[in-house]
Amino acid sequence: MKATEIRSLSVEELEKKLADLKKDLFMLRMQHATNHLDNPVKISAVRRDIARVKTVLREKQN
Repeated sequence: MKATEIRSLSVEELEKKLADLKKDLFMLRMQHATNHLDNPVKISAVRRDIARVKTVLREKQN
């Protein structure tokens, strides 16, 4: 997800997106632990998306 797409979302949408991304990260970690994850790069991509969402949330709070 691009930063411009994230910036266009409202605070409520960002909080929902953050919760969804955290859930996705948990599921990816579980799949990785049980050796069912096809592409381990997805974990780092989701972590970066979480960081982007948190950054934009912090910007909108100030």
